[in-house]
Amino acid sequence: MIPQATGGHLIQVTNTGETFRCTHERNLLAGMEQLGRKGIPVGCRNGGCGVCKVRVIEGEVDRRKMSRAVIAADEEQEGYALACRIYPRSDLRVDVVGKMARAVEARQVGSNKEI
Repeated sequence: MIPQATGGHLIQVTNTGETFRCTHERNLLAGMEQLGRKGIPVGCRNGGCGVCKVRVIEGEVDRRKMSRAVIAADEEQEGYALACRIYPRSDLRVDVVGKMARAVEARQVGSNKEI
């Protein structure tokens, strides 16, 4: 279970372990960018490219219109969404999925290497 956040909902990106806070007034991607975080890949910011595709593992969100070319109806039912088109209603745990997931995970592995 995710600890309760103050000043917004606590968002955890499970691929990287990164956390940030996001209010209900901001979509997940904007909330992450505002705080200078990089856990979710950034694309068009408008729901059409699919670069910021995530799967909501835990928590509740409000969803805005997303391109069916990148999020099919059955995927949406399984918790998949675009970070630029979802707004947190509670604390969340999300996985980055799709083409950019490997890049996110590789960046995390690279940042954990000892010098």
